[in-house]
Amino acid sequence: MGVYSKWVIEHPDWFIQLDYPPYPGYNFSGPDISNDERVSIQIEDGYWTKRDAAVVFKRYDKHTGSTKYMYHGNDGTSMPWNDTAQLNFLKEEVREAVIQSILNVARHFSIIRLDAAMTLAKRHYQRLWFPHPGTGGGIPSRAENGLSTEDFNRLMPREFWREVVDRVNKELPDTLLLAEAFWLMEGFFVRTLGMHRVYNSSFMNMLKMEENQKYRQVVKNILEFNPQILKRFVNFQNNPDEETAVAQFGKGDKYFGVCLMMVTMPGLPMFGHGQIEGFAEKYGMEYRKAYRDEETDWDLVKRHEADIFPLMKKRHLFSEVDNFLMYDFYRNDGSVDENVFAFSNICGGEKGLIIYHNKYASTSGWIKSSCAVSVESGRGKRHLIRKTLAEGLNIKNSENTFYLFRDYKSGLQYIRNGRELHEKGLFLGLEAYQYHSFLDFSEIEDTKGRYREIARLLDGKGVYDIREMLREMILSPVHNSLCNIINNHFIKELLEQDKKAAEDFRNRAEGFYNTVKAYYESPADIKNTVEDAEREFNSLADVLKSPKTEKPGKYMRSQNLNSPAFFKKAVLIILLKHLKEIHRAENTRIIEELLLEKVIFRELKETGQDDLAASQDSLLLKIVSSYPEGLGDPKTEKPKDALTRVFKDGFVSHYLDFNEYESILWFNKEKFETLLYWLFITAVINSRKPGESANLYKPVSEIYKALQKSAYKVNKLLELIA
Repeated sequence: MGVYSKWVIEHPDWFIQLDYPPYPGYNFSGPDISNDERVSIQIEDGYWTKRDAAVVFKRYDKHTGSTKYMYHGNDGTSMPWNDTAQLNFLKEEVREAVIQSILNVARHFSIIRLDAAMTLAKRHYQRLWFPHPGTGGGIPSRAENGLSTEDFNRLMPREFWREVVDRVNKELPDTLLLAEAFWLMEGFFVRTLGMHRVYNSSFMNMLKMEENQKYRQVVKNILEFNPQILKRFVNFQNNPDEETAVAQFGKGDKYFGVCLMMVTMPGLPMFGHGQIEGFAEKYGMEYRKAYRDEETDWDLVKRHEADIFPLMKKRHLFSEVDNFLMYDFYRNDGSVDENVFAFSNICGGEKGLIIYHNKYASTSGWIKSSCAVSVESGRGKRHLIRKTLAEGLNIKNSENTFYLFRDYKSGLQYIRNGRELHEKGLFLGLEAYQYHSFLDFSEIEDTKGRYREIARLLDGKGVYDIREMLREMILSPVHNSLCNIINNHFIKELLEQDKKAAEDFRNRAEGFYNTVKAYYESPADIKNTVEDAEREFNSLADVLKSPKTEKPGKYMRSQNLNSPAFFKKAVLIILLKHLKEIHRAENTRIIEELLLEKVIFRELKETGQDDLAASQDSLLLKIVSSYPEGLGDPKTEKPKDALTRVFKDGFVSHYLDFNEYESILWFNKEKFETLLYWLFITAVINSRKPGESANLYKPVSEIYKALQKSAYKVNKLLELIA
């Protein structure tokens, strides 16, 4: 109770007390902190001078003249809590009064936190206040008030918290009781006392001190007794009584590794005040405000968003214990590395495997067999079992079954064979405080041996998308035949107008189209396609000589039409624009299905472009290849109509950075000039009539003039074009 409270005034006999000061040096000359005229209350002088924290305070009854020295609350670990008064729980009426108070609170609130609940466990309550005769006890000056175990049990026959839980469950069953229990009593509070939830201080303290073997043993003991206990734990990295999370764990991999365990272990994860923001000031219930003007560490927040928050959305997978297993991590010499925490869980069809190395060191080894876990065997009996990693994750023992899974930390996807996981387990190399979150497991039956080949090529390493890697492997004939044409060496030969190379272009183009035809199993006759590509390739010579291409816009004037970069793009447009003649679909769709953008991106980088430029030009070429006639025939379609049609293309709006602001649709000027230029080049290459460049140039010139007055507004540009 509070040192000045209703019960201290009205029920002084309910408290642990003496008729005299336990130490002759105590003085009580300080202010009276009682607001009740019947009683005065004084805290020992050492509190005010900050030289001592006495174990008792003075209560003086002004009507009777009675003086009592009542004990402050105390857990025996540091100093008395001088703002509290200690109730005597050996009195039945006290226990009942406290239970009635709890029930009254429960009628108003569905969750009740029981602070320092471990101090009322029978063995600790006796140790602190009524120690065995001949022992010093936990609280100074209490040795002379000792009781034998028999006498103590007669006065307090049942565990107080067991009484509380039973009464709450019976009278207010929708209440959740949440206990704070240090001193490694978490399991006792759940198992014996039936507490609904208990703060798991061992999690914070042992992982902070890297007492990894001890904490693994705590978990193993629970698994061997009853795994259901685990899901009643509230795991945390700080609380109001402790230093902040960043003060204890830092802001690096160790903090995030422990945080990862917190949100993926069964039970309830609890974030402390300011933990995600990285606040370093210790806070407490007595704080009315922060004393430091701390700013949010946004880098820390972003890492939470990347590494932790996605797993918080998977609590349905991690919170239960029916399928939870913890594994030993075996080094190559056969010893167990106790610094590695590895555990798995399953919910429905979802599987998760978490690994964290809580040590500033490197290690490597295998995860194969689980620690022992207790399961029901009928008639209230239990027995211990162990499972392999493959059994724990429901992995098939099949040579032709492969499993894909993703590490949420790195984003990489991995592949493993089912039989290998059964026979060997999973091998990992771990650096200091390294962690993995393996989720999104999928099962593949490898009927054609393709996934086996990918597993062989990766040799345990991860990639961002294994299925895309498979597609690339299947599409390698298409990709190789395209690279055979647009590699820098051959482009240079073509640009130098090497006669043999020009003749070779037809053969290589035919090879490219044949591989596309084979992939789609298309019945198309590619003879005309190859001839058209050859004709358009030959017309490139006219484009290189045309002065008209150098006039419209700064971008056009800056282009070196005889550069390998320009020539490679032009050749790519020629090759790509005919794909729809082989497979009846939009060119953009075919390019995406064949993963050609990746090939184009790599080839453009070979010309010296950076990642951004190569990526933008890859999209540009995909767009332009879908408009083989550029803006179309100016004789049959007005420039405004042609441009309106192009603007409706989603790829075009993305490339031109369309964005709406204050109800106005804007576009990127430089990218528009680039698109306009290449649409014109494409139209010229496509033209079958000599000297037609001038006619094709007219609408381009008109659009460019309108561009200068448009202020880069889409609607304004279209209004200015005839």
